[in-house]
Amino acid sequence: MANILSRYILREILGTWLAVTGVLLVILLTNQVASVLARAAEQGFPREVVLELVWFGAVSNLAILLPIGLLLGIMIAFGRLYHDSEMTAALACGVPPWRIHRPIAALALLLAGAVAALTFFAAPYAASRIDELRSRALQAGEFSPIAPGKFRSFGGGSAVFYAESMAADGTLQKVFVKRVRDERYEGVPGANEFRIIRFASNVIPVRVPVRTETRARVESVPTSRLLDSANRQYHAEFHWRLASPIMVFVLAMLAVPLARLRPRQGRYARIWLAIVVYFVYFSLASTAKVWLARGTLPEALGLWWVHLTVFALTLAVIFAPSWRARWRHRQRIAALGASAS
Repeated sequence: MANILSRYILREILGTWLAVTGVLLVILLTNQVASVLARAAEQGFPREVVLELVWFGAVSNLAILLPIGLLLGIMIAFGRLYHDSEMTAALACGVPPWRIHRPIAALALLLAGAVAALTFFAAPYAASRIDELRSRALQAGEFSPIAPGKFRSFGGGSAVFYAESMAADGTLQKVFVKRVRDERYEGVPGANEFRIIRFASNVIPVRVPVRTETRARVESVPTSRLLDSANRQYHAEFHWRLASPIMVFVLAMLAVPLARLRPRQGRYARIWLAIVVYFVYFSLASTAKVWLARGTLPEALGLWWVHLTVFALTLAVIFAPSWRARWRHRQRIAALGASAS
């Protein structure tokens, strides 16, 4: 019976978790596409790099999405079980709480391993690819084909080019060029004096930006290099990457008692509580990362104090009903003994 109950709980959680994670992934991809398209339109990225930027951006943020997806999946699944009195019936039949937590712990450990692979290997590689693609796109966008009716800047803004139209043979017509030379303009601003030049051909030299190796973001540094460095930011980043798989396990264990409903409560009555817990947990971890990078916290402490605090809260919430029941039982026995005497 225990195996049947475990499989039943896992089937409920997996179905709900996949649905919730799918919705969150669609929202994430939508935001990524909007952000990348806005940046591409502003800075003239080539079309071929847009999809790559969307893909690698989603991979970088997937480790943040999976813990909240599992938390909401467990909350919604258990909300239905409690709302339909299935979990109440199982507990009334004498099923111990650890049998309910055991399949969830197994699922959480598997998912924590997947998140660890994402945070330690896939996400840094995706971040480095994003930096590389943006660098190449900026350089390619600097000299992408000029389209009539659009202003184009060259040389970091030192030259602005505009053509009103284009002839059938590709010749640009009614061309306007503005150049900045030694912080001086030719002519007097506000005056009506202009110089008209006619020429058969004209060459305006523009310095091609040299593609240099930009300073790597700490998010794109390989995990193997984080602990080898004496940089505090690198050590804080290592603890941050380690935090994601730990958060998966802790939140999964916390979701079970949080999903416990009172009679006549709706199945989604405690979803807001799960969201608040996640954002408090995430905010504490983010703050601890900043403190660790600045040297406010000792390096040995890391982010462990955040995990231990939430885990202690988890244990308290799990065992609080049994402690309360024992206390009431003792109070009842004491009251009966006093009345008998």
